[in-house]
Formats: sequence, C-alpha cells, structure tokens
Amino acid sequence: MKQFRLDLWKDAEYTYAAAYGFQPNVRAFLHEEDDAIRRCMVMVPGGGYCMLAPHEGELPAMEYYRMGMNVFVLTYTNDITMSVPLKRQPMEDLSRAVRLIRRNAEEYHIAADKLLVCGFSAGGHVCASLCTHFDDIMDPDPELNTVSNRPDGAILCYPVITSGKYTHIYSMQALLGTDPDPEELEYFSLEKQVRENTPPCFLWQTLEDDLVPVENSYLFAKALKEKGVPYAQYVFPKGGHGLSVASLEQFSGWHGGEYVCEQLGLALEHVKADTAVNLTPKRREELMQQFFAAKENDSVQEDAENRSSSPQELADLFADVHMWPELSRIWFERFL
Repeated sequence: MKQFRLDLWKDAEYTYAAAYGFQPNVRAFLHEEDDAIRRCMVMVPGGGYCMLAPHEGELPAMEYYRMGMNVFVLTYTNDITMSVPLKRQPMEDLSRAVRLIRRNAEEYHIAADKLLVCGFSAGGHVCASLCTHFDDIMDPDPELNTVSNRPDGAILCYPVITSGKYTHIYSMQALLGTDPDPEELEYFSLEKQVRENTPPCFLWQTLEDDLVPVENSYLFAKALKEKGVPYAQYVFPKGGHGLSVASLEQFSGWHGGEYVCEQLGLALEHVKADTAVNLTPKRREELMQQFFAAKENDSVQEDAENRSSSPQELADLFADVHMWPELSRIWFERFL
C-alpha cells in the first residue's frame, strides 16, 4: 500500500481565520500490487463541523480499499470553538480535493469518471453540498478550475441535510453562526438544492438516530426522486448516531486515523492559552470542562463499561448496518 499526505491549498489561497496553522489535506491509500485503474473513494468524516471523527475516516476507507478501490481520507476545515462560521470552506475543501485527485488520476491509477465521495453526519452535509452546488465553486487555480469537481456518486451516511425543522442545530451554528443569513440557510438546506445533474446518491440512516433525525435522509431522497436522480436508501431499525461501519473490528476498540483531529488539537492549544480567535468566555469554559477538566467518577464509568455489551454482541446486533458498504458497492456498479 502506498500512503501519503497531500495538502490542498497554497498558503495564499487558504485564509480561514481559525485554522491555527492547520492545512486541509487528504491522506491517500493506494494499491501498489499492479497497475490496474481503479475506482476512487474520498472519505469525509463527520463531527458536527466542530471536529472530525477518526472512526468515520480511515476505518470505512479500508472497507473500500479491501474492495479494490484506491481511497483518500479528507481532513477538512472545522471549528471546535464555533467562533468563526465555516460557511463554504468545508465544501470548497472537498471540491479542491476532487479536482486535485482527478487531475492526478493517471499517477494515482484511478478512473477519473469513477470518483465517489462518502460522508458521515456533517461530512454527509459536506458531500451533499458539493453534489448540489459543484458548479457554483470557482477554484482560484485557473488550471484546476478546468477540472470537474462533480463527484460521480455520493454515499451519505446518517447525513445532516436540512437547515429546517429536522436540522442538527449545532452543525448549522458551526457552519453559519448563531444569526445566519436566511439566504445562506436556504443555500445549505440541501433538500431544496437538488437538481437534475446531482450525481447518484446512496443514503443510509437508522430510525433510532436521536442526533440527526432520519427525516434528513427522507427529505433528500424525496428531492432526488422528484428530480429524477438515481438513488438508493436504506433505513435500519436499530442503532444510534455515529455507527460508521458497525464492524467487529470497530467494536473491538479500533484505533487509527487520528490525523483527522489535527485542527482540533491546534485549536485546543489556543483555547487553553486563551488566545483563540473570537472565543467567548462561555464557550471557553465549556471547552475547558469538556477537554481539560479532571475526569470524575472513574469507578462509575468503569462499572458502566463492564456492563456494556461485548464487541461480538454489538457486531451481531448491527449486522444489518455492517452490510451498507457492500450494498453501496453493488448499487454503484450499475452506474460506474
């Protein structure tokens, strides 16, 4: 396996105020055993636009790598302080990643017309934003701007979609601030933005998700149907938010891919030093308690862990959810 990091922006191109030295990037995982031209997957973790979840990056990426695809994990702009609205930056990070990967398709041994994106939760919102707004995005690099940023398909895993009744309010606050412009709310309420040229989408979610209601997926699926865009939708009966691939490996304590937390770590250094951009005292206190306060009631936590289900029991409980990567592969092979 060939692995490398590719930064997305030149210094003059990336001006997000709360980056703290962070540079959006992709991590590549490419097959080296032959020169076969392969499908490509760009994995986009969730985290409420405040952070990125490692178990939604490299872990699902490896599922598709084992299927024979060349895969990339995107670390896009996020803000744990919720002090500088992200607005279009995460979508533009993904757009730039798609263009860079496509431009280098020959080097990376991928089919430029078989490039998929896969996003979880807020990462699903990033992917769906690009799928509905790809032709709004002008790349500052004239050469890259000639390369298509339209994904050939998208997998949306328990995605944030709407800014309306069923929204995940904290994702929208990180994205647009606490007093968003109504036009921006409309722009990022993606069930209202689907068009006939939106790429085919595979959606899945659980009925029991109490963070991002299942209605988000229903709204997007309905819009896709109305515009004649091919889609598949699976709604699993059991399970909360953030299930990722729901594998035995995951439930057995998988660790890896912490590189997606780079910006979080940099921001927290500034939170602790009280030098973060536009950070309110209230938000600083919340973050100090969340990340730096001494853990209490460790024995209570240990007892709760001892009473929890075993990895195998969890894998059995969510055996249906674990099937979604293979289901998506089968479905997309009808188009790509």
